[in-house]
Amino acid sequence: MPSAPDTIRVVNGLEKSAYTYYPILIVGAGESGIALASRLRQEGFDQFRLFERQAGIGEIYKYLEDTCEKFQFVDKIQVNTDVSELRWLETEQVWEATLTHMVPGTGDLSAKERNRRITEKGKESVYLRQEIVRARIVCSCAGGLVEPNAWPSSIAGRDTFEGPVFHSARWQHNVELRDKNVIVIGTGCSAAQLVPRLTQEPYNVKSVTQIMRSPPWVVPALEEPFGPENYRKYSPMVFSMVPGLAALLRFVCFAQGESDWYRLFDDNSWNHRSRKKLESQMIARMKRMVPEKYHEMLTPDYSIGCKRRIFDKAWFQSLNDPKIELTTKPITKVSPYSITIGPGRQYPDPSDTESKVPTEEETIPADVIVLGNGFEVTTWLHPLRIRGKDGEYMQDVWDARGGPQAYLGLAMDGFPNLFIIFGPNTATGHSSVVLASENMVEYTIKVIKKILHGDITTAEIKKKSEVAWTKTVQERLKGTVYNAGCHNWYQTDGWNATGYPYSQIDFTFRCMFPKWSDWDLQYTRKGLIKKQTQRALNILLIASIIIGAYSMRQQGIGAHINVQRLKHFVQIYFKQGLIGISGMSDDCVRGGSSRSSLSALPENRALFAGHLDIETLGGAGFASQLRSAAYDENDKDATSHGAWDLSAYDGIEIDVAVADGKVYTLVLKDEDSQGKRDDGRERAGISWEAEFRVAQDENAGRRGGKIVWVPWNALKATYRGKEKRDAGHIRTSEIKRLGFMMRSMEISDLKYDPYVPRNDP
Repeated sequence: MPSAPDTIRVVNGLEKSAYTYYPILIVGAGESGIALASRLRQEGFDQFRLFERQAGIGEIYKYLEDTCEKFQFVDKIQVNTDVSELRWLETEQVWEATLTHMVPGTGDLSAKERNRRITEKGKESVYLRQEIVRARIVCSCAGGLVEPNAWPSSIAGRDTFEGPVFHSARWQHNVELRDKNVIVIGTGCSAAQLVPRLTQEPYNVKSVTQIMRSPPWVVPALEEPFGPENYRKYSPMVFSMVPGLAALLRFVCFAQGESDWYRLFDDNSWNHRSRKKLESQMIARMKRMVPEKYHEMLTPDYSIGCKRRIFDKAWFQSLNDPKIELTTKPITKVSPYSITIGPGRQYPDPSDTESKVPTEEETIPADVIVLGNGFEVTTWLHPLRIRGKDGEYMQDVWDARGGPQAYLGLAMDGFPNLFIIFGPNTATGHSSVVLASENMVEYTIKVIKKILHGDITTAEIKKKSEVAWTKTVQERLKGTVYNAGCHNWYQTDGWNATGYPYSQIDFTFRCMFPKWSDWDLQYTRKGLIKKQTQRALNILLIASIIIGAYSMRQQGIGAHINVQRLKHFVQIYFKQGLIGISGMSDDCVRGGSSRSSLSALPENRALFAGHLDIETLGGAGFASQLRSAAYDENDKDATSHGAWDLSAYDGIEIDVAVADGKVYTLVLKDEDSQGKRDDGRERAGISWEAEFRVAQDENAGRRGGKIVWVPWNALKATYRGKEKRDAGHIRTSEIKRLGFMMRSMEISDLKYDPYVPRNDP
């Protein structure tokens, strides 16, 4: 990819100030980091390093190990290493990164757990040493669901519990669960997946008590083709044998998710109806699947989509298992081997006296507590600290501007050559996180290539672009279901730093076609030459097309008229209003036979472009019918006669210059028409016949008989006055009405007419 070698190397290797330089430093070896590394390898660049805090790429990403091996960058991943701080060095135009090498396995702990361990056992129990490195480009792929939520410290006796307590995202595989009483706190996506499995092998727990704060909306998950067992057994083989099948299946899933966005996530009347319909269906499904005692507590009181939905395969069904108990009573006390729930309840509202959901105090045996209560999603990039070129930390900039934000979720002004994969406002409630991160990777690659090719030294989003984008996002989110009256983890104090307010199709196109004017790109001399050369080539290409078209016309290529093309052309230009009359003042046209130029249509536009196949119309003409114009007695633009007298326009001629240098005249002729309105009253109106006929152009000789293009001001009109109209006066409103009639024209026939010369002045 790069035009000149830019390699990983040790700088000042024999001095005390020695450091390792990386062209690209990637923070995190999760799905986003692996996707970015794969794309870099596809582009032919391998001088990068991924730093991962955990002891491996994580169990959830095991399916990506083959990807690492396929693109041959397993050796580029350094685990048990935390990137704790980044600092931009303006003079050197590089990032300085502080790496903290950790005791193997301690990176799997949350920040709170590591701090507690340091307090109890000392700093050396977590950290081994620090190292300072530098990088030209930094990509943060840390993700959003990183730091697990802790359970409330206000619960009495919390520290007295004798059994294991761990988060579902930090599962302790060494804990024996067989025949144990397990407490699961939370009913989010993770909890809904693990609860049904706890009573099955290999766990086979004695009991599960699940604590729910409020019910989620639960919808059925997509079913695997031919059933789960057959899918797991045969899908790898089938996908490898049938090219494109896996991509097709992924597209089907994507299309269904996108349809949910347009159907559910906007906050308009149609979406309201769609949500209500789906909510009724899901409530009915829930009542069919779970015991009656759970019906009330599993009926949400907010719109579907306001919180993250659960795509369920087993949770509802598992609630019929006698080993599993669901409750909305709060934990009020923790003892060494039990918890106390109640009195009271978290849902429905305790003040609801008609509710039958129990509230009495109850003590439950507990051997293990599993936290399925989500993540700290509002502390983006935590615990990584990033200081930009102005000396400000990114978190401080966010606080000053209202909350976490980034242009398209991936770039902040003041932080050049820094890209955030899956940053603020990139999560959707309807589509795949993987697709969103892939889109951001593609955008990042487009910018990185400019740096690695030596075309630019730094890429920084402009402040006005970032601020404008954030304002648009926050305003748009107010009109989505996320603000439909529920408490969700998308927002804090009215600031939504999580959700993307548009469809994933929209995000895909934004990432496919970067808006380079939003970026401050510092071009190198080489880059400027390439940019100016490309601009010159574009201009040359356009000029060549124009000159070629003109040359073809001069040589008579395409001299014969194409009837169907001409009919289509006139239909488009007249029916869409591209030829019309408007903007005249009341004094614009007066007199019985005066000719006046009409202002028509946008300036600097061609009436007929030179490339159209109308080189020689000869004496050809066409006849067409203008639609009847109905009389409207309430029309304020009506004439002083109290009716819209279309016959006053008999004889109007409109000259239209075309490519052969002649002028063809559109003549409007009145023909009386009678008819009935829908209400039975007489219909006042007139049918108009229009024809094109040749008019001589005194300038044709000087132009060599050719006009490559004609500006809009070539449109002219002649009005022959009527006695019933005062001095042939045409009002502005009437001219506009005539323009509407012209836009309503439909071509009915195209026929040959003899040449009819014009002799009128």
